[in-house]
Amino acid sequence: RLQSGSQQGCLQAGKFIGAIAKLCGGGGGGRPNLAQAGGRDPSKLAEALAEARTQLLDTLG
Repeated sequence: RLQSGSQQGCLQAGKFIGAIAKLCGGGGGGRPNLAQAGGRDPSKLAEALAEARTQLLDTLG
């Protein structure tokens, strides 16, 4: 679950998606609990999704 705050096991949605979108040559952001992103290089989507999965599993378990 994405939440605001600095509790262990929580991510800030805007920061998370912004970092992932950069892998596709894009950007993103939003509130701590709601965010959106876009990218310019669809060939990097698989890499970005794999990184998102890794980060989510590492953080949330």
